[in-house]
Amino acid sequence: EKFFDIKCRESGLSPKLTVLVATLRALKLHGGVAETEIKAPNAEALRRGLANLDRHIYNLKKFGQQVVVAFNRFDTDTEDEINIVRNHCAEQHVGFAVNDAFAQGGKGAVELARLVVEMVENTPSQPLRYAYDLESPVKAKIDKIAKDIYSAGSVVYSSKAEGKLKKIAMQSLDNLPVCIAKTQYSFSSDPKAKGDVRDFELKVSDIIINRGAGMLVVIIGEIMRMPGLPEEPQAVHIDIVNGFIEGLS
Repeated sequence: EKFFDIKCRESGLSPKLTVLVATLRALKLHGGVAETEIKAPNAEALRRGLANLDRHIYNLKKFGQQVVVAFNRFDTDTEDEINIVRNHCAEQHVGFAVNDAFAQGGKGAVELARLVVEMVENTPSQPLRYAYDLESPVKAKIDKIAKDIYSAGSVVYSSKAEGKLKKIAMQSLDNLPVCIAKTQYSFSSDPKAKGDVRDFELKVSDIIINRGAGMLVVIIGEIMRMPGLPEEPQAVHIDIVNGFIEGLS
């Protein structure tokens, strides 16, 4: 959404295709499986998790995009479960290709590359449709994203955010695009809310005016905007053993 509504609008880009990355592990997580169990076969949870994939596909199609699902294969994936996703994508009328580049290098991505080229040449996306008009009030823009993209039921504002809205109006910055900053783990602001979550409340805790970048950053819930560093850096585990480097991943 940010790429379409901010970068593409500003630059004039109109993508001919969107590649949506999916894995069995992520789909099972959204199907209610504990993170410690997502490597094990579980067709029932996988089918439940497909509802989350469908939401992303639906959103992308609203932007006018043709979609290819790039299925990133892991060594624990089974063909039966891969075919569940493959057949589901066919029912949703979107492209599907297995990406095995991690294990096989470029050879493992040939299927995906060929499908992308074929769809771009023969069935490209429609002209890009944005989620909101720049001329709309700031709250209307936030509301459109919250309800049309995230499927929220309502949006509430902290007193701090309401104060920022007054400041934005006083400085005539209402026409700037909005950049929603929230957890990436869920459509809601709760990272534990997996799957096809709907009708939740989104709370705007703050709005940051990035005048130089030309956008309003809307902070939803509690979120660390910059990546946090681990207490124990990976460098502790890197070593040379018998002439080979270990601990890089």
